[in-house]
Amino acid sequence: MTTIVNVHEAKTHFSKLLEQAHRGQEIIVAKAGKPYARLLPLANAAPQRQPGRLAGRVDDAFFEPLPEEEIRAWEAE
Repeated sequence: MTTIVNVHEAKTHFSKLLEQAHRGQEIIVAKAGKPYARLLPLANAAPQRQPGRLAGRVDDAFFEPLPEEEIRAWEAE
């Protein structure tokens, strides 16, 4: 269930709202009646990057110089 609170209420009850978000409830903070921000638990955040997770997937061709036409295309932008 999503709860919508205004900025004043969010400032007044911030600790309580954090606890609710930590328990999995989505909290929307509204400014002038329009959704402005969302409080979500960190467990729902994107997973952290894992260096080396794709090890061995780049072959030697990756390290070869780019063709001149490719370089010109990048430099033109």
